[in-house]
Amino acid sequence: MTNLKAGTRPPWVGLGAAVWIQIASGNAYNFPLYSHSLKSVLGFNQHQLTMLGVANDIGENVGLLPGIACNKFPPWVVLMIGAFACFLGYGVLWLAVTRTVLYMPYWLLWLALCVATNSSAWLSTAVLVTNMRNFPVSRGTVAGILKGYAGLSAAVFTEIYSAVLQKSCSNLLMFLSFGVPILCFVMMYLVRACIPASGEDSAEHGHFLFIQVASVVLGLYVLTTTILDHLLHFSEEISYTILVVMVVLLMAPLAIPVKMTICPTRINKLGMPNQQVASSDEMHQGEGNADKTEPLLKPSESETYLGAPHEGGDASEVAMLLAVGEGAIKKKRRPKRGEDFKFTEAVIKADFWLLFLVYFAGVGSGVTVLNNLAQIGIAQGVQNTTILLSLFSFCNFVGRLGGGAVSEHFVRSKTVPPTIWMTCTQIIMVITYLLFASAIDGTLYAATALLGICYGVQFSIMIPTVSELFGLKHFGIFYNFMSLGNPLGAFLFSGLLAGYVYDTEAAKQQGLNLLSSSVSCIGPNCFRLTFLVLAGFSGVGSIASIILTKRIWPVYQMLYGGGSFRLLPQTSSH
Repeated sequence: MTNLKAGTRPPWVGLGAAVWIQIASGNAYNFPLYSHSLKSVLGFNQHQLTMLGVANDIGENVGLLPGIACNKFPPWVVLMIGAFACFLGYGVLWLAVTRTVLYMPYWLLWLALCVATNSSAWLSTAVLVTNMRNFPVSRGTVAGILKGYAGLSAAVFTEIYSAVLQKSCSNLLMFLSFGVPILCFVMMYLVRACIPASGEDSAEHGHFLFIQVASVVLGLYVLTTTILDHLLHFSEEISYTILVVMVVLLMAPLAIPVKMTICPTRINKLGMPNQQVASSDEMHQGEGNADKTEPLLKPSESETYLGAPHEGGDASEVAMLLAVGEGAIKKKRRPKRGEDFKFTEAVIKADFWLLFLVYFAGVGSGVTVLNNLAQIGIAQGVQNTTILLSLFSFCNFVGRLGGGAVSEHFVRSKTVPPTIWMTCTQIIMVITYLLFASAIDGTLYAATALLGICYGVQFSIMIPTVSELFGLKHFGIFYNFMSLGNPLGAFLFSGLLAGYVYDTEAAKQQGLNLLSSSVSCIGPNCFRLTFLVLAGFSGVGSIASIILTKRIWPVYQMLYGGGSFRLLPQTSSH
């Protein structure tokens, strides 16, 4: 048993440490930084490169094992596995790019990239599940903050890549092999399960607002310095100074537990004394033990059922209900939306698959552009693609942070389901893909920014929605199953479609054999067909999102009818 006070430091220490780990978990977003070197040094064509991009997304998003592990092991174990995967996978890629090992088969590189980016799934799942359980009444805000920092990680890594690593792909891969695992080992013991507050803390809103403002300042700072470095070519001393300021901004969330240490709150608002409470893991175990002994229906509930009309009027049915009410017979029922579901119970629900389809349409199409962003820029005449990546990263961060904050506001004040924002952003994505396809001069940066925002919103909406509809008990499994929409989209749209269209057009331009060509394609036709297909599929996602929003609107009226989230009593089948 752990003796914790309401609103004490441990959850906020864990959230501050989780910010750093979320930055590290964004290592998969670095693929555009070193993908061109893989293509040139190892002689790959675009189809082979896009299949490596698929491996990048499969590793990042296939996290069912981390989801299961989060229910079995403490967070530090899950983080340690992620650190080891990062070291092993990126280490193999470094050996290949530096030609330390002269020949390495393609399948081994594909597998190594899967292992390397699978570290993202282990790191992200550990901190997300732990902090969602530590702050259960602020799920949208917490999800927006954590996934926002993960989206911002690409810009942070780009800053390090430009300022410290001299824009060397081999140095970047070495940094990922050693730097990320070291960071995880430093932070892993600070991320731990804590008892959530029984009610809403008035100071909590101010603390979340501080972290959100700090993250926005960090995002603007990184984007601005990246652009200025491209224009002014900073000296080494200035570059290191910029890096130090960035590290200080990353430490801002830890100011909250420091403030709590200096100015501790000894009693809560109601003046209630501190009580001994159990850890989150112990709570879940307790739920399981209680399920074995506690009858589902109390006598008053059986009376309610008896008062309702029965179609057959069967006396044996009445006797059964009486027995249930007296506890003589334990009767299981399927959970309702808002309660804790098992995975097998959730997958038979239409809402589960509608949410998966909507998320798949949003991130599956967006990740196709992200994986090919360097080639898209080169095709449209942009040689320095680091600015494109930083812009996408910052706007992705804005979408994640803003999506979580905006959806949380409207769901509490108007009981509007968060999925309505997925509908709006996917309609915008249709327009954005058409803008990409048109290749009008001066629109590339605007289209990249719009897509980054819309892409980020998908993450910050899916996470609280799946936890609110199907519960937190098995949230890690649900979250990682939904995340499979990302690699599935990368395989279909990037691996099978974009790579083939690109190589075909490049072969037409150069008059070379398609399979042996490793040249670049120039012009709007390199990706035009791909963008038109993505626009059509985003339209399908918009329609599915409208249907889902209409179906779950009554659920959110029930959950947020009083202006704040209500934890429902759970079923005995768990």
